[in-house]
Amino acid sequence: MISDSPADFAGYNLGPASPELQLGVLGSCLTHITLIQAAERGLRIDSIDVEVTGEQHPLAQQPGFEHVPVFPHNIRYTLDIVSPEPAEAIRALHEAVETVCPIYNLLKNPQVIVGELRHVSATPEADAAVSQLAAASAQ
Repeated sequence: MISDSPADFAGYNLGPASPELQLGVLGSCLTHITLIQAAERGLRIDSIDVEVTGEQHPLAQQPGFEHVPVFPHNIRYTLDIVSPEPAEAIRALHEAVETVCPIYNLLKNPQVIVGELRHVSATPEADAAVSQLAAASAQ
Protein backbone atom coordinates (compact mmCIF):
# COMPACT_ATOMS: atom_id res chain seq x y z
CA MET A 1 0.00 0.00 0.00
CA ILE A 2 1.38 3.39 -0.92
CA SER A 3 0.51 6.36 1.25
CA ASP A 4 1.45 9.77 -0.05
CA SER A 5 0.39 13.40 0.01
CA PRO A 6 -0.62 15.83 -2.70
CA ALA A 7 2.10 18.04 -4.20
CA ASP A 8 1.04 21.00 -2.02
CA PHE A 9 1.91 18.82 1.02
CA ALA A 10 5.38 17.86 -0.31
CA GLY A 11 4.12 14.62 -1.84
CA TYR A 12 3.70 13.10 -5.28
CA ASN A 13 0.00 12.18 -4.99
CA LEU A 14 0.85 8.49 -5.50
CA GLY A 15 -1.78 7.27 -3.06
CA PRO A 16 -4.13 8.33 -0.31
CA ALA A 17 -2.82 10.58 2.44
CA SER A 18 -2.95 9.47 6.07
CA PRO A 19 -6.27 11.24 6.82
CA GLU A 20 -7.87 9.55 3.80
CA LEU A 21 -6.52 6.20 4.94
CA GLN A 22 -8.03 6.77 8.38
CA LEU A 23 -11.46 7.36 6.87
CA GLY A 24 -10.98 4.22 4.76
CA VAL A 25 -10.08 2.24 7.89
CA LEU A 26 -13.34 3.42 9.47
CA GLY A 27 -15.31 2.25 6.44
CA SER A 28 -13.53 -1.09 6.40
CA CYS A 29 -14.15 -1.67 10.09
CA LEU A 30 -17.84 -0.74 9.83
CA THR A 31 -18.25 -3.17 6.94
CA HIS A 32 -16.47 -6.02 8.68
CA ILE A 33 -18.27 -5.56 11.99
CA THR A 34 -21.63 -5.35 10.19
CA LEU A 35 -20.97 -8.71 8.56
CA ILE A 36 -19.89 -10.25 11.87
CA GLN A 37 -22.91 -8.92 13.75
CA ALA A 38 -25.30 -10.02 10.99
CA ALA A 39 -23.81 -13.54 11.05
CA GLU A 40 -24.13 -13.72 14.84
CA ARG A 41 -27.80 -12.76 14.54
CA GLY A 42 -28.48 -15.06 11.58
CA LEU A 43 -29.44 -12.10 9.37
CA ARG A 44 -29.26 -12.34 5.62
CA ILE A 45 -27.34 -9.48 4.03
CA ASP A 46 -27.36 -9.29 0.23
CA SER A 47 -25.02 -6.31 -0.01
CA ILE A 48 -23.33 -3.66 2.10
CA ASP A 49 -21.93 -0.35 0.96
CA VAL A 50 -20.30 2.16 3.30
CA GLU A 51 -19.48 5.72 2.35
CA VAL A 52 -17.31 7.71 4.76
CA THR A 53 -16.74 11.43 4.35
CA GLY A 54 -14.90 14.07 6.31
CA GLU A 55 -13.55 17.57 5.94
CA GLN A 56 -9.95 18.71 6.03
CA HIS A 57 -8.91 22.11 4.77
CA PRO A 58 -5.44 22.41 3.20
CA LEU A 59 -4.89 25.82 4.85
CA ALA A 60 -5.88 24.71 8.36
CA GLN A 61 -3.99 26.57 11.09
CA GLN A 62 -2.41 28.96 8.55
CA PRO A 63 -2.88 32.75 8.89
CA GLY A 64 -6.54 33.50 8.41
CA PHE A 65 -7.49 29.85 9.00
CA GLU A 66 -6.44 29.46 12.65
CA HIS A 67 -9.98 28.40 13.60
CA VAL A 68 -9.97 25.48 11.13
CA PRO A 69 -8.95 22.12 12.63
CA VAL A 70 -5.85 20.52 11.12
CA PHE A 71 -7.38 17.04 11.56
CA PRO A 72 -10.26 15.44 9.65
CA HIS A 73 -13.55 16.60 11.15
CA ASN A 74 -17.29 16.46 10.47
CA ILE A 75 -16.81 12.76 9.81
CA ARG A 76 -19.95 11.03 8.57
CA TYR A 77 -20.79 7.63 7.23
CA THR A 78 -23.70 6.11 5.38
CA LEU A 79 -24.26 2.39 5.69
CA ASP A 80 -26.39 1.03 2.85
CA ILE A 81 -27.65 -2.50 3.48
CA VAL A 82 -29.71 -4.57 1.06
CA SER A 83 -31.49 -7.27 3.02
CA PRO A 84 -34.85 -9.03 3.14
CA GLU A 85 -34.78 -8.78 6.94
CA PRO A 86 -37.30 -6.61 8.83
CA ALA A 87 -36.35 -2.94 9.32
CA GLU A 88 -36.33 -3.40 13.11
CA ALA A 89 -33.73 -6.18 12.84
CA ILE A 90 -31.52 -3.99 10.63
CA ARG A 91 -31.84 -1.04 13.05
CA ALA A 92 -30.81 -3.33 15.92
CA LEU A 93 -27.91 -4.57 13.80
CA HIS A 94 -26.77 -0.98 13.22
CA GLU A 95 -26.94 -0.22 16.95
CA ALA A 96 -24.83 -3.29 17.69
CA VAL A 97 -22.29 -2.28 15.05
CA GLU A 98 -21.84 1.16 16.60
CA THR A 99 -21.53 -0.42 20.04
CA VAL A 100 -18.72 -2.83 19.14
CA CYS A 101 -16.89 -1.35 16.13
CA PRO A 102 -13.40 -0.61 17.48
CA ILE A 103 -12.38 2.07 14.98
CA TYR A 104 -15.74 3.84 15.17
CA ASN A 105 -15.41 3.97 18.95
CA LEU A 106 -11.73 4.96 18.80
CA LEU A 107 -12.63 8.00 16.71
CA LYS A 108 -15.87 8.80 18.53
CA ASN A 109 -14.51 8.73 22.08
CA PRO A 110 -11.75 10.99 23.37
CA GLN A 111 -8.40 9.26 23.58
CA VAL A 112 -5.21 9.90 25.47
CA ILE A 113 -2.17 9.38 23.29
CA VAL A 114 1.26 9.34 24.89
CA GLY A 115 4.14 10.17 22.59
CA GLU A 116 7.84 9.75 23.10
CA LEU A 117 10.75 11.24 21.19
CA ARG A 118 14.10 9.48 20.93
CA HIS A 119 16.86 11.48 19.35
CA VAL A 120 20.38 10.24 18.75
CA SER A 121 22.83 12.88 17.69
CA ALA A 122 25.39 11.67 15.20
CA THR A 123 28.97 12.62 16.07
CA PRO A 124 32.10 12.28 13.97
CA GLU A 125 33.05 9.27 16.11
CA ALA A 126 29.64 7.64 15.53
CA ASP A 127 29.88 8.32 11.79
CA ALA A 128 33.33 6.65 11.72
CA ALA A 129 31.99 3.62 13.62
CA VAL A 130 29.08 3.26 11.19
CA SER A 131 31.48 3.49 8.24
CA GLN A 132 33.71 0.79 9.78
CA LEU A 133 30.72 -1.50 10.33
CA ALA A 134 29.54 -0.96 6.75
CA ALA A 135 33.01 -1.71 5.40
CA ALA A 136 33.28 -4.87 7.52
CA SER A 137 29.84 -6.04 6.35
CA ALA A 138 30.80 -5.53 2.71
CA GLN A 139 33.79 -7.87 3.02
